[in-house]
Amino acid sequence: MSEPPVPPPAPSQAQQSMAIEFPANLEAIYTNFALITHSPSEVVIDFARVLPNMPKTRVYARMVMTPMNAKLLLRALTDNLAKYEAQYGEIVLPTNLADQLFKPPKPE
Repeated sequence: MSEPPVPPPAPSQAQQSMAIEFPANLEAIYTNFALITHSPSEVVIDFARVLPNMPKTRVYARMVMTPMNAKLLLRALTDNLAKYEAQYGEIVLPTNLADQLFKPPKPE
């Protein structure tokens, strides 16, 4: 009796390669604020820049992705931040960060 054929192993990430093209005029956008919303089929991340004493901001970039790709992005960010902290030390988040960013200034 012969055994059924075994399918070849799936290629590992190290074996896969993809050519990524960066346009010459690609603009880097600094962002320090993200608005995240979702529907059953999409996760939307809007990137903005909040400046001190400025009551208004605008969205500079929007990413739309599937929930699965959002989870893969979370995994990649988690992995990269762990490597960053291993090299440069822990990123310490300030306490009451929301108050610092969004509390209106005290009247003078």
